[in-house]
Amino acid sequence: MKHLHLWLLLLCCGAAFAQNTFVATLKNSETQEPLYGVSVSIKTLNKGAISNAEGLVRIENIPNGTYLLELRYVGFETQNITRTFPLSAEENNQTFYLHHAEEQMEEVVIQSTRSSRTFQDIPTRLEFIAGEELAEKGNMKPGDIRMLLNESTGIQTQQTSATSYNSSIRIQGLDGKYTQLLRDGLPLYSGYSGGLSLMQIAPLDLKQVEVIKGASSTLYGGGAIAGLVNLISKTPEDEPELSFMANGTSALGLDLSGFYSQKYGQTGATVFASYNLGTPYDPADNGLTAIPKFERFTLNPKFYLYLNEKTNLNVGFNYVNEDRLGGAMDYVKGDSETGYFERNKTDRLSTQILGSHQLSDNTALTVKNSISFFEREIDIPSYTFAGRQTSSFSEINIATSLTKTEWVAGANLWTENFKQQQGDPAQDLSFTNYTAGVFAQNIWDIREQWTLETGLRTDYQSDYGVFVLPRLSLMFEPTNLLTFRIGGGMGYKTPTVFTEDVERLQFRSVQPINIDETDAERSIGFNLDGNYKWSITNELNLSTNVLLFYTRIDDPLVLNRTSGALYEFVQPGGHICSQGIEANMRWKYKDFKLFVGYTLADVNQHYNGASEQYPLVSQHRLNNVLMYEKHDNFWIGLEGYYYSPQKLNDGTTGQSYWILGVMTEKKLGEKFSVFLNFENFLDTRQSRFDTIYTGTLNDPNFRDIYAPVDGFVINGGFKLKL
Repeated sequence: MKHLHLWLLLLCCGAAFAQNTFVATLKNSETQEPLYGVSVSIKTLNKGAISNAEGLVRIENIPNGTYLLELRYVGFETQNITRTFPLSAEENNQTFYLHHAEEQMEEVVIQSTRSSRTFQDIPTRLEFIAGEELAEKGNMKPGDIRMLLNESTGIQTQQTSATSYNSSIRIQGLDGKYTQLLRDGLPLYSGYSGGLSLMQIAPLDLKQVEVIKGASSTLYGGGAIAGLVNLISKTPEDEPELSFMANGTSALGLDLSGFYSQKYGQTGATVFASYNLGTPYDPADNGLTAIPKFERFTLNPKFYLYLNEKTNLNVGFNYVNEDRLGGAMDYVKGDSETGYFERNKTDRLSTQILGSHQLSDNTALTVKNSISFFEREIDIPSYTFAGRQTSSFSEINIATSLTKTEWVAGANLWTENFKQQQGDPAQDLSFTNYTAGVFAQNIWDIREQWTLETGLRTDYQSDYGVFVLPRLSLMFEPTNLLTFRIGGGMGYKTPTVFTEDVERLQFRSVQPINIDETDAERSIGFNLDGNYKWSITNELNLSTNVLLFYTRIDDPLVLNRTSGALYEFVQPGGHICSQGIEANMRWKYKDFKLFVGYTLADVNQHYNGASEQYPLVSQHRLNNVLMYEKHDNFWIGLEGYYYSPQKLNDGTTGQSYWILGVMTEKKLGEKFSVFLNFENFLDTRQSRFDTIYTGTLNDPNFRDIYAPVDGFVINGGFKLKL
């Protein structure tokens, strides 16, 4: 009996000795001060603790074994460390330094997926730009969002006019007509205004930018074959905000913008206004404007009503007026009455209404509506084209969120009317159509590591009939450090005259689309990506992502020139195929950040049994940014972008090139900062290694624009936040 008691005592002692204690001190990496309230957890053991006022944290009764510990603190980057217990003497009572987060990913709720989930909990692969990164990129081009988007892997802003600077978005090499540009989930920038949209959106009032690459038509209907870009506006907070930005450029450009936001009990308001001025600029001294003369005014007020805890409503409008003139420098400056010119006069007025009502603790009803009026007049020598586009979007949806599943279902209606006001009456491009759709989407947490997202949309388009669009995404998260996503879906695009090719022709000599002889373009797309985060040391962190993508578009619409010098849309039979890889690495060491991105876009068109490379696609692209940043004080960055040769529409091939730039910002106190940027300081210009046009300045024949035309430009200014 004594021996039995002895064995029981030894077993109890062994069990007691197998229980370990983790002790650590947590500090701010910049100030070296202790952090109070840091959450440290071992999820597999359901154990955790909170750091005290001295930054000390203690977790007891940890069994022998290897465990992942998560260090989490609001506003700071989450750190994951692996420890094997029992700990060595060097590993016990260590000090860990937490870094300020670039973006508070866990706190960001993504709107484009129609879900209430946070960024890391969504099966759909999504990229977003927010916080300091959005502010840094906004400094480069405060008057528009071209630079903001063009620096992302897989996205290329394609300039469609050599003289007026008009541009469109290409995602994964596909034409801009296959990308939807949204504002707060409402399709306001499309159609007749598509070629100017990027030039007329200033970023100061944006909270974040969300990008979904690949088929998204199930979420937002026709047109989102290549993907969508959703611009999310700032909303009123309890603390008022009053911000101003002033920017000037060495090309004699000027950008002035201001933003005000405040919540007043049950009401709130935001107001954004900007004035943008461009001076005709010709760095190549070839007699043509690389940057046109323009003047633009924007006003965007929104009013918010918080009727009670369950119901809120916001109403706003956006007004943009611009006069843009490019072409021969002598004509644009008024020194000559002859010479080529291209003038765009635009007026845009759009309204937005969004209301939501909480039906229960986990169910909400949402109603949306937007109406857009857009007038544009295009003048070139001996020809004027003008039209008015009126479009609307209305939606009602109901969303419910349970413990392991989330449902969203709704219906929406698009209407579009385009009336040609000037141009050749024999080629009247006017049209009217509507699209009605219903959709449903489900997110289901199958198990702890598996999440499935499914969706189905059915649309009826007044000219082309019924479209059924399924979508599926699956997320597998084996650990907190590694995530895999796979997804795919179907899409469609109804034929439209608003394409990049027609923009280059200023709508001249273009015949209307024959509805009876054309079909809608249909697509199917897939993507697979993996994301891995690794805290190599307490100060060195790596985040990597690799995306494989494939999109096929059947029966694409092509603009051909007829024997009578007219242009008509035809469907030659065949398909366009876009496939490739996006790879990203983000290193962080103390105050240094290095981002390296690579895009392989293999895009080919297959017609009548023949295959050839799709024009104006850089098959290989590199995005490199090295940043030194002292949080809330100073940052400086060096960026370098490489573009491989691109095939042009005339059958030739453009040259490869690099673009290098330096960007800086210094904060002087809590409310004031100054910034200075040296964009394209190698002065890379297409006019330095290739031609822009053939013929004369009075009658130029423009070639494709595949490289910058404005060259080296310095811009700088200040930001004031009260």
